[in-house]
Amino acid sequence: MRTKVLFIILALSTSLIFSQEKVADKFFERYAYLKAAELYQDAYNDGNDSEHVLTRLGDCYYNNSKPEKAAKWYKMALNKYAKLSPDYLYKYIQTQRSLGNYEEADNWSLKLKEIQSDDSRLDELNKSNLHLYNKLASKKGINVNISNLSINSKYADFGSYIKDNTLYFSSSRNTENDIYKWNNEPFLDIYKSTLNNKDGKREFTEAKPIPFQGIARKDIHEANPVLTNDGKTMYFTRDNVNKRNRPVYDRKGTTHLKIYKAQLIDTTWSNIEELPFNDDIYSTGHPTLSPDNKTLFFVSDREGGFGQTDIYKVAINKDGSYGEVINLGETINTEGREVFPYIAKDSTLYYSSDGFLNLGLLDIFKSNIIKDNTSEAINLGAPYNSGYDDFAYFEDTDGNGYFSSNRPEGNGSDDIYSFHTYECKQIIKGVARNSATLQPLNSATVKLVDEAGKITEEIVTTEDGFYMFEVDCNKKYSILGSKQDYKDDLKDIETTDEHEKEHEVDLHLIPLINENEIVINPIFFDFDKWNIRPDAAYELENIVSVMRAHPNMIIKIESHTDSRGSDRYNMKLSDRRAKSTRDYLLSRNIDTERIESAIGYGETQLVNKCSNGVKCSKEEHQENRRSKFIILSGKN
Repeated sequence: MRTKVLFIILALSTSLIFSQEKVADKFFERYAYLKAAELYQDAYNDGNDSEHVLTRLGDCYYNNSKPEKAAKWYKMALNKYAKLSPDYLYKYIQTQRSLGNYEEADNWSLKLKEIQSDDSRLDELNKSNLHLYNKLASKKGINVNISNLSINSKYADFGSYIKDNTLYFSSSRNTENDIYKWNNEPFLDIYKSTLNNKDGKREFTEAKPIPFQGIARKDIHEANPVLTNDGKTMYFTRDNVNKRNRPVYDRKGTTHLKIYKAQLIDTTWSNIEELPFNDDIYSTGHPTLSPDNKTLFFVSDREGGFGQTDIYKVAINKDGSYGEVINLGETINTEGREVFPYIAKDSTLYYSSDGFLNLGLLDIFKSNIIKDNTSEAINLGAPYNSGYDDFAYFEDTDGNGYFSSNRPEGNGSDDIYSFHTYECKQIIKGVARNSATLQPLNSATVKLVDEAGKITEEIVTTEDGFYMFEVDCNKKYSILGSKQDYKDDLKDIETTDEHEKEHEVDLHLIPLINENEIVINPIFFDFDKWNIRPDAAYELENIVSVMRAHPNMIIKIESHTDSRGSDRYNMKLSDRRAKSTRDYLLSRNIDTERIESAIGYGETQLVNKCSNGVKCSKEEHQENRRSKFIILSGKN
């Protein structure tokens, strides 16, 4: 007899462990991580240290941004299970970094590298160029507003350099100049336009040519200006001219480009001089300066380069002399054309090239070559780049800048475009309500859960039940609403790519207390059985929550059956189910004194006509198979 009792106890213990894990899984799946952690912890305390329980405990705390507790359970899982998924190893490393345990994180990072093979580069090589083209052309996840400047003309307007709210650019709009046969437009001049903030918008006033002293030529190009930080020196590109300021042509009838320097005297650019590393047999142009003005970058087709035109740099010495001309190397330069270099404030190099895989013609690239000699060129992709020439990139303020393009939607052959980058955001808002009365619920807790299942934000509803989250575009979220004495409500939503769009997501929480009864979904039992199934335990956790919230509450449990089967059998079965339900609540540390009784009433209290001999549907019989949790005292 003693052996039989021991066997029954062991069987009950095993059943409870199984039930705890399965019930915890249900709460985990609905992002109720703290409740799930409590149940997983109970399962662990009862001897269940399975991989599933240990990693789920880690996930419960990881998703709730509790790295110290998450690290504890991940470490236990890592120590016990040698073939644990690398995902958990990665999460453990992240918790160690969060806790400042960098040495531990580095040690495990090495182990992660040992068990993971990174084939991403090999995969990229094996993919077709079509995939790369599609990737560059895609605007998904890129939030940029592109606008054609109002000062563009029907002629070529390109290049942009802003200094002290003045935009300097190149244009062929001066119809008094001679016609340049290459494009049948007037020769280029340098213009400037004042930047104004009108009604919160950045706009430019009418463009005017800058005054150069001692030269007023109609048959040469002047373009691509860049100014020093003090605004007193300008480097620019001009056609090669002789001492009499006449164009110089080579044997093929080509005039090459040279870089010149000018000084600002009062309001006029004077003291124009040619830089010493120019040459009559090749072109040197497109100057730009490093942020500290100690290095000049430029474009040239001189011998020794990698392609048609390459980007070079030269040091500007303190005495005004120049150092050795240095090619930026094959990670930047190609067999094609590299043109229009620009160095941003953070020393990032931007330039245009047609020598790399791109969307067509010139594309804009960036590189960290100035800080890292091994840095490669990265194509900016759409919308900066198109199937046309895209060039002369310039950054003004954070998230704002300009580039030039001959894309067909422009006003002229080349146009200047402004760009403004922004972080695409949307709003999820709504009202938490009592599902029975539709009245707003104040002080309800609403959680924002990301696609990975991590709770990213948690707020409490206002007096009128209102909540609101600002979220990212093109993401999947879940909204979880909860309140004491109510069932949680969970809603899923997927945001779009429309900036500042609002989504209305109301939450309807089902009240658990209805007058003098705790009301939950029906508890189902297997046929002819009375053991608590995981789905029943999941529902009974609502009873546990209510009784914990009301520590003085005393209840009684009633279990009822339908009329099918004998009266005597139904009475015994319902009584076993009532007491099984009570035992589950006791296993969850509800004091025995708080459950006055657990009684089965069989089919003696039917709620409809379906008594013995009456033909009824399954649904009608189901109405009579119920458990009731009557509140005797302590509701308030």
